[in-house]
Amino acid sequence: MSTRNVAIIGSGPAGYTAAIYVARAGLKPVMFTSAVEVGGELMNTTDVENFPGFPDGVLGPDLMTKLQQQAERFGTELVYDDVTELDLDGDVKHITTAYSGEFDALAVIISTGSAYRRLGLESEDRLAGRGISWCATCDGAFFKEQHIAVVGGGDSAMEEATFLTRFADRVTIIHRSDNFRASNIMLERARANEKIDWLPFKAVEEFIGEQTVSGLRLRDTQTGEESQLDVTGVFVAIGNDPRTDLVRGKLELTDKGVIAVDGRSSRTSVAGVFAAGDVIDDHYRQAITAAGSGCTAALDAEAYIAGLPAELLARVDAAEPADAAN
Repeated sequence: MSTRNVAIIGSGPAGYTAAIYVARAGLKPVMFTSAVEVGGELMNTTDVENFPGFPDGVLGPDLMTKLQQQAERFGTELVYDDVTELDLDGDVKHITTAYSGEFDALAVIISTGSAYRRLGLESEDRLAGRGISWCATCDGAFFKEQHIAVVGGGDSAMEEATFLTRFADRVTIIHRSDNFRASNIMLERARANEKIDWLPFKAVEEFIGEQTVSGLRLRDTQTGEESQLDVTGVFVAIGNDPRTDLVRGKLELTDKGVIAVDGRSSRTSVAGVFAAGDVIDDHYRQAITAAGSGCTAALDAEAYIAGLPAELLARVDAAEPADAAN
């Protein structure tokens, strides 16, 4: 079995940026992109207007394609497969994939991202990115002078709703009860905003619309009565989950569930293992912050490898990428 310098798990902005930096350093990284979620959450996003360098905006899939091409240009080996098991003990890390075999690496960068929680409706999948969003700072500007809804009752929902009043004429907060989980300060700030309306004891049953969202079908959680709310945009703010299943019990996590890193570095609780992107970020979760942390992880991994003993470095296979990557 060949040994690589660096293995990168995950192919969002953090993973691709790490790959670009590591590959330019001549370390020929191998990246496990996932079999079905290549490119991460931005593959489900239409217009991205806040990524530097694109004054006219860029489609999410187009941005990820450009990042992938840049990583490949410098020699990143892509493996379109899912990692199923990690052995992070010892100087050489062991990676098992679903279909492409097993790999060894001297350093590993975890950039598996996070997933926004969804309501689980068929219409949600159909209209995702067509009036349904999970990120106000990403998409709020597309809903100027419109009536939009925010689904959720925690701090993230209050924060999203308050932010969205900068653009929308009206923002309606929808929650299954009147027991909001948000902190008092966030709740009071939202209640003081004259642009925000409240619909407690309501559950979303369906997103209405053909090409774009035109409304919501709601169910009263106390009486079961159904009603319709006409809106042109919906922000689902019921939380997100960092993708840490691979490293649970192997790396230290924070109380928010993301991978713990040392200060502003990408160093995790295990030597030779680094993390970047939304999997370490419980607050910002932006493409540009993920890309920046991918750069940090690459530089940390380069420095780590440079300090390894010669006998370990001699294990790195200088041969061409394995057929499993194709």
